[in-house]
Amino acid sequence: MTTTVSAYAATSPTEPLVKTTIERRDVGPHDVAFDIKFAGICHSDIHTVKGEWGPAKYPVVPGHEIAGVVTEVGSEVTKYKVGDHVGVGCMVGSCQNCDNCKAGLEQYCLGTGMIGTYNATDRDGTPTQGGYSQAIVTDEKFVLRIPDSIPLDKAAPLLCAGVTLWSPLKHWNAGPGKKVAIIGLGGLGHMGVKLAAALGAEVTVLSQSLKKMEDGLRLGASHYYATSDPDTFAKLAGQFDLILNTVSANLNMGAYISLLKVDGTLVELGAPEQPLEVPFFPLAGGRRSISGSMIGGIPETQDMLDFCAEHGVTPEIEVIEASYVNEAYERVLSSDVRYRFVIDASTI
Repeated sequence: MTTTVSAYAATSPTEPLVKTTIERRDVGPHDVAFDIKFAGICHSDIHTVKGEWGPAKYPVVPGHEIAGVVTEVGSEVTKYKVGDHVGVGCMVGSCQNCDNCKAGLEQYCLGTGMIGTYNATDRDGTPTQGGYSQAIVTDEKFVLRIPDSIPLDKAAPLLCAGVTLWSPLKHWNAGPGKKVAIIGLGGLGHMGVKLAAALGAEVTVLSQSLKKMEDGLRLGASHYYATSDPDTFAKLAGQFDLILNTVSANLNMGAYISLLKVDGTLVELGAPEQPLEVPFFPLAGGRRSISGSMIGGIPETQDMLDFCAEHGVTPEIEVIEASYVNEAYERVLSSDVRYRFVIDASTI
């Protein structure tokens, strides 16, 4: 038995998303079913439906920033009950047996690999479908508890944008006495500013221009520089412990690496289409590192939600009706959103 729900799906790389219906499985012993109230729009959704990260399995319902209210739990579920506020992020499954899964790093699963919330194959062989829909059924291990103090519309983007920045900030020990730079002030970058500032780091935004400077300082940055100004790189040379790159463009890596202190790290979070060109001398000249980071595991996602509740950290959002999704995609591509679109699922 399955349940039919309404959804918005992509049917090809070039056609607009359209309203359709999809099937959700019946609730198994370890499953949680919930009505989706809000779903964030991530740039990853756009990359996927356009086939930019490899062929998509059409029709595909995007959305991996999902917040809602529990409607049913399986017979073996112990963590959740009907009425709880919950969320699902970028994963709905993993092997649960490898060293990485056991360490709470399910996004780096060595067994089956992580099972994506959409455009993947679920444990029962069916395609996974995401949050641009009315309801979802997910294994309780991949369900997050949303604290009551975080409104569900603002909780949704935390489940990807939030944890994607939280994970490297925590891994590289951002906090008091550390200087952190965030490249780009978009959906990811604005969360990086808020979280790094809340952790106690001194935050600098590196953006192409100064047009969002007022926002950056309001969100928690202490400094804001335009990377289109060549003086910026001379002025900031050797200053940062940690740089988080949230943009997916191919940057001049040598210029940004030279902004790191000795033993500093530049972490790639955006996914450029072309391989990165990394020059040797800026890297070796300060024992600097370049790394990457992908979303976050389930335990650290829960830690992030609890931290955000405690410190009042939430994303800046624009709530839209589902029928506006194609226009919203165009606006994301032209950087015309401050800072995250969130679909009101009651309009699906």
